[in-house]
Amino acid sequence: MYVRLVTYLDTLNQYRRTKISNRNFLVFAALIVGILAGLAASLLKSITHRIEDFLQDGFHWQYKYYLFLVFPLIGILLSVLYVRRFIRKGKFETGLTPILYTISKKSSRVEPHNIYSQIITAALTVGFGGSTGLEAPIVQSGAGIGSVIGRFLGLSYRETTMLLACGAASGIAGAFNSPIAGIVFAVEILLPEFSIPAFIPLLLSSATAAVVARVFYKEQLFFLVTEGWQFSALIWYVVLAILIGLFSLYFNKVYYFIKHIFHDIKGPYHRVLVGGLVLGAMVFLFPTLYGEGYVTIKNLLGGNYSTVINNSIFSSYSNLPWAIILFTAVTLFAKSAATLVTLGAGGNGGIFAPSLIMGGLMGFILAFTVNTLGIAHLNVSNFIVAGMAASLSAIMHAPLTGIFLIAEITGGYVLMVPLMITSAIAYLISRSQNKYSIYTKPLAESGDLMSYEDKDSTVLQMMKLKYLVENDYLILHDDETIAERLPEILQSKRNLFPVIAEDKTFKGLIYTEDVLKKAINNPSGSELTVHDLTQNSPEVVFITDSLKTVLQKMEKENAWLLPVINEQEEYLGIVSKTAVFNKYRALLSRQADYME
Repeated sequence: MYVRLVTYLDTLNQYRRTKISNRNFLVFAALIVGILAGLAASLLKSITHRIEDFLQDGFHWQYKYYLFLVFPLIGILLSVLYVRRFIRKGKFETGLTPILYTISKKSSRVEPHNIYSQIITAALTVGFGGSTGLEAPIVQSGAGIGSVIGRFLGLSYRETTMLLACGAASGIAGAFNSPIAGIVFAVEILLPEFSIPAFIPLLLSSATAAVVARVFYKEQLFFLVTEGWQFSALIWYVVLAILIGLFSLYFNKVYYFIKHIFHDIKGPYHRVLVGGLVLGAMVFLFPTLYGEGYVTIKNLLGGNYSTVINNSIFSSYSNLPWAIILFTAVTLFAKSAATLVTLGAGGNGGIFAPSLIMGGLMGFILAFTVNTLGIAHLNVSNFIVAGMAASLSAIMHAPLTGIFLIAEITGGYVLMVPLMITSAIAYLISRSQNKYSIYTKPLAESGDLMSYEDKDSTVLQMMKLKYLVENDYLILHDDETIAERLPEILQSKRNLFPVIAEDKTFKGLIYTEDVLKKAINNPSGSELTVHDLTQNSPEVVFITDSLKTVLQKMEKENAWLLPVINEQEEYLGIVSKTAVFNKYRALLSRQADYME
């Protein structure tokens, strides 16, 4: 049955290629991806919000708020149980890092289960109070939709990658009802090099996803009431940008600190228990940490400044300005910890939404404090919006996405200048200490990051030595005589021969010209052994070496061929510059196609 289906699809694709060009067909495929990704975004938000509404308002019990101590634990536990019970084949990964790795190392092949598994686990995590965002899961789901459709239709790597990016962009567009931000996100994060034709599928898929999502959610995420920005407040926007830039450095360090703590906890259920209880206690003390946290920002933009402290055990102090400022500052740092604890414990989500929340809280703290002290009169809403853009720019290293996303979801295009200033300064501060973002650093450390600043190194990192090893060379043993192997040596098309010992360890090389010279001087060759003619190799290559290291060894010794061995010094084959350069050219051509 499966073979018949594959044969039918192959026949259908061949017929399609004769009638429709790949570029035109890609436009049609992008529309399909946009529709499905928009539906996926709507489904994820719908399930998550239904769970939240039921737990918070759907049932009534005198002591129900004490259940907030265990709700996050339940959500993370259900998410982990789902992954371990239903995802048997392949890996389940969260965040944007797996997508970047998939593009650079796995030919844009996203495992199909991500389409629905990301939705289920994210809804359980966030719906039950996990302090993360839904954006990364919906980007994963959208990318999975694009990848699966591309492979289903028999498209090339370039075309499948484009549909993957369309799915990711559609996920952002559907989640925020912001098609422009979706396009900018895809170009800035997934397609750093692009050509104008690449915009067409992205435009169509993002716009389609936004339209589909709007059918289910017609309300704008945030409402910003502003008359614009004042020149006298410009210095305070710079101060805000500096504070958020420094906070992003703090967040980066805390991210790896908490990640290592949970990595040292053995057993997934132990991590769930520890993380769930810690998170439950934090949510109980600071209710604004529950779920994504957009409600808090919405209330702050509406002028309800006491919303941060209301519904908490400290609500009796909600009429004191300094209590609001202090509680908001503690909430800001608690939000960063709660997000990382949720992810470390095994919950699914991303730092997209938390970045916005933390930036918004930082903007509120600065503006409200300045106003309270009477130093100046600042528009608090403007600073909340600018803080969200700056935080996303600094933490995710995506300044354009931060600017356009915030302008689009708040309608704050009139604040474009403050958004640009705060985003640029915060990003530069973050980038000065962290060359890579949280998402790209793991790939950079493992050598799997597709970098466009140093294309040569990037292409070499994409190549694996094990696929370039040639093992069709005639192998000689050091205890053999030249006479018994001479016919094979003379018939070989190679001019060198690896020599190994009885235990397969590499001993050296023999060259054809040396064999011929000795054969002429000693015609019988009866007493001449392989060991007598063996020469040390100028250098050896370990199978674990990178191609960059291999080429450096070749250049150092002016060698065209080098033997490859493993850690036990056993001979594995020969690697040549010709094989490396041929593969290099092929990958360069592939990258060129990728951006057409």
